[in-house]
Amino acid sequence: MSKLEVDTIAPQSGTQVTLGESGDTVTIPTGVTLDASNATTSLPANVVTTDGTQTLTNKTIDASQLSGTVATSNLGTGTADATTFLRGDQTYASATPAAGSITTTQLAYNPNPFRNIIINGDMSIAQRGTSVSVSDGSNEGYQTCDRYEFYLQNAGSVFTWSQDTDVPTGQGFAKSMKFDVTTADTSVGSSEEVNFRQKIEGQNLQYLKFGTANAEQLTLSFWVKTNKTGIYIVKLYNSDSGRDVSASYTVPDSNWNKYTLTFPADTTGSFTNDNGRSLDIIWWLVGGSAVQGGTLNTSWRTNADASSATGQVNFADSTSNDFWITGVQLEAGTTASDFEFLPYDVNLQRCLRYYELLGSGTNYPLFNAYYLNPSAIYTVAPTKVTMRTNPSLVQTTGSSYYRFIRDSANDFFDSISIDISKTNYVELFNSTEASGTGGVAGFIRLNNASSYLAFNSEL
Repeated sequence: MSKLEVDTIAPQSGTQVTLGESGDTVTIPTGVTLDASNATTSLPANVVTTDGTQTLTNKTIDASQLSGTVATSNLGTGTADATTFLRGDQTYASATPAAGSITTTQLAYNPNPFRNIIINGDMSIAQRGTSVSVSDGSNEGYQTCDRYEFYLQNAGSVFTWSQDTDVPTGQGFAKSMKFDVTTADTSVGSSEEVNFRQKIEGQNLQYLKFGTANAEQLTLSFWVKTNKTGIYIVKLYNSDSGRDVSASYTVPDSNWNKYTLTFPADTTGSFTNDNGRSLDIIWWLVGGSAVQGGTLNTSWRTNADASSATGQVNFADSTSNDFWITGVQLEAGTTASDFEFLPYDVNLQRCLRYYELLGSGTNYPLFNAYYLNPSAIYTVAPTKVTMRTNPSLVQTTGSSYYRFIRDSANDFFDSISIDISKTNYVELFNSTEASGTGGVAGFIRLNNASSYLAFNSEL
């Protein structure tokens, strides 16, 4: 057998050398320097680095091998952007190295895949329903899209609040949240307020280091479409420390637009490390003179109404006004990253921590149960995930809204009550309409089209 050894293979000008045959692996050792004369803008598919990683379209150069200089021409653009460098399931933090070179310090690894503080930012989960009419004192609070609360104070306007399918084109969103004015209010009272918000647990915010010299800034990004142009306000409220700050965005047209707001760090007010309400993100739609006037408050201060919504347009001044929002993301830092899409099941599990729909409508099966004694039906219902706090019940009640199906018979009752509530199970009973034989088992169904039962532990 003969053996041929070659020190160097030099390609002709303008040609590309293939390293290895198709399916072979050629290893680039640590320390190799790439420049415009000996490398193409992307390595061939059969070339890997010493640790086996590969690039974004095909392969990856490991950061440890980028000692020295990588020619700008080999990176495909005049400026190398570190956001394009991936290694496995790791993402390197955004940075723009000087043209022609990348250093390992500019490829800082971001260890936090759940960077979005907001839950259900793509509006994909709506356990309670997809549409409801809301006015001051009617259907306020948590409705439609999970984790969002609608708040009206002294308002004469009425809205249809819904989950919708109008979304920005080509951005990957399938759902949005919509507010449609059905009764207009052209004369806004001084104490009038209309806004929607999401409330965040304090234990999810500790890494922001609020109340210390190392507090992080926050960047909020979202997509909005509305035919009511003008200035809109978003306010952050620290309920633990009683502090607030606001920022504005201007809607120039009736198209979908992405807005980015950066809020300063707060070195004074901290967040309590528990499962209670700590931070509200508040989007204003209507604000009376009590929250306007003066200059918009853009620095953290002791919470106050004045100047917290200065400039806010009256979104409710016409029944032709509509407002859509989706792609909501709040993250540490001063840069808005691309929206963090989560799998549907992961997003749903995060929502179930605060609210779990058990069932609705006629004949919906709920739980196995038994007669604890001749006058009490009893059951234990586990929660799907560990809830934020011991949950309460949300239910509709009425004549024969529940049916207990047992051997050769049906027993009907109007409501169900909590005996013991824990974050991972709830013991339920009825002792007002039930009548049977102690020890007899069966199962409970909802028995009316209007029947509805859920566990609630919202902030």
